[in-house]
Amino acid sequence: MGAQELSATIWHQRQMLELLLFKLTEEQLLLTSGRTAWLSKATREVEEVVTRLYDVELLRDVQAAQVAAEWGAEESATLRDLIPHAPAPWDEVLAAHLEALTQLTTEIRAVRDTNATFLREGLRATQETLATAEVSTGTYDARGTSTTTHEPVARLVDREL
Repeated sequence: MGAQELSATIWHQRQMLELLLFKLTEEQLLLTSGRTAWLSKATREVEEVVTRLYDVELLRDVQAAQVAAEWGAEESATLRDLIPHAPAPWDEVLAAHLEALTQLTTEIRAVRDTNATFLREGLRATQETLATAEVSTGTYDARGTSTTTHEPVARLVDREL
């Protein structure tokens, strides 16, 4: 395995990160549009991409360790650590990969954090709504008639949060 294989694996990793960003953006669109019925499917797709991404990262780490040994770097060298040891043109190729991976990771974090905020706000709103709802379980007499004395109260629930 050489630098060519490592670069190809990093390209694959970049594609997986772009797919993750896309899936997180889909999830965000569902959250903001109120179409939460599809949210579990979108979340499952995000999890699938993350699982596949772990496999690609493991392969990249193995290949990077082999390339590091070829170039005289420590076997545990990160991509950033490999760049100074890389011969031309691989130093520029790896630097470009590193820049793209850093940018994608930053974008993914931003979308993930925004999605988490939307989910927390939705949970809080749901909890507040449930807390204000007076629910009386009541009791029943021997004939099955409710012994609850107060009248039911109509409630309006806005589902467009």
